Amino acid sequence: METLTNGVLTIEVSSHGAELCSIRKGGTEYLWQADPAFWKRHSPVLFPIVGSLWNGKYRVGDKEYEMSQHGFARDMDFTLDSKSDNEVWYRLSSCGETLARYPYRFVLEIGYRLDGNRVEVLWTVSNPSDSDMYFQIGAHPAFYYPDFDPQTEDRGYFLLERQRGVSSGVQEGSLSVGTDKNIQDRDIFLYDLISEKGCADPDTKYEIPARIPLDTHIFDRDALIFEDSQVGKVTLLTKDGTPWLSLSFDAPLVGLWSPAGKNAPFVCIEPWYGRCDRAGFVGDFSQKDRIQHLRPHRSFNSLYTIEIY
Repeated sequence: METLTNGVLTIEVSSHGAELCSIRKGGTEYLWQADPAFWKRHSPVLFPIVGSLWNGKYRVGDKEYEMSQHGFARDMDFTLDSKSDNEVWYRLSSCGETLARYPYRFVLEIGYRLDGNRVEVLWTVSNPSDSDMYFQIGAHPAFYYPDFDPQTEDRGYFLLERQRGVSSGVQEGSLSVGTDKNIQDRDIFLYDLISEKGCADPDTKYEIPARIPLDTHIFDRDALIFEDSQVGKVTLLTKDGTPWLSLSFDAPLVGLWSPAGKNAPFVCIEPWYGRCDRAGFVGDFSQKDRIQHLRPHRSFNSLYTIEIY
């Protein structure tokens, strides 16, 4: 476990899965502490797939492979690559174990950087081979609800904000729905749901306002999946509407989730470059919905930012 601190935040990162395991500000822990009674992880990195495969299998050319939900990176030991006062980097490279389940050579680098009250989470995926590579990558951080009370239904709110350059239809050219609750209620986002075998029904859309009341039933049908670069920032608000923390990102999808029926004290905000299979998909891996395509000797770079208020 590596520890970084800057006088505002202190974080801890494990080499197992290069997983962020703690975010503390003052005496408050913001990141879920992996009680297996609810969910045994903190903030796993999802690679080389996000979500589930149809029947747990996928095909590359004429060969079939099996892979469990969210891929294997979260369960592998990474190498510590570098560390400074405010930044740490880990590396995972393809090997015989990974090639048996995923027939692409890769180098996955994951970094964490402190900047005031923000944690930047950085990803680099490199293709060292002479052939094209296909992959997905995503985040799955879990955060404690502020003022959690298991005896009540209310859990606060999510506030969704648009990605840069995406109009809300309420305020032309707006980057944010602002703080006006009337605007937030009129700005409508579309989401998908999981349909069967952990796979999605992306052709059926549901509407939800930018300000989402959270209660013990909001995730009864599993995750809410927002596609098509609708969302660029998600803020978790307290029950009185005060910002608690936020995630900002350029990822084309974000999932919102907490385990159904468990009255869990946490919620996940998950920027994704990819998602689970659509129900019934049996095509080639390269044709999978939301797949990322990386040409030989090229790299993919991205980051998202956690801000603690």
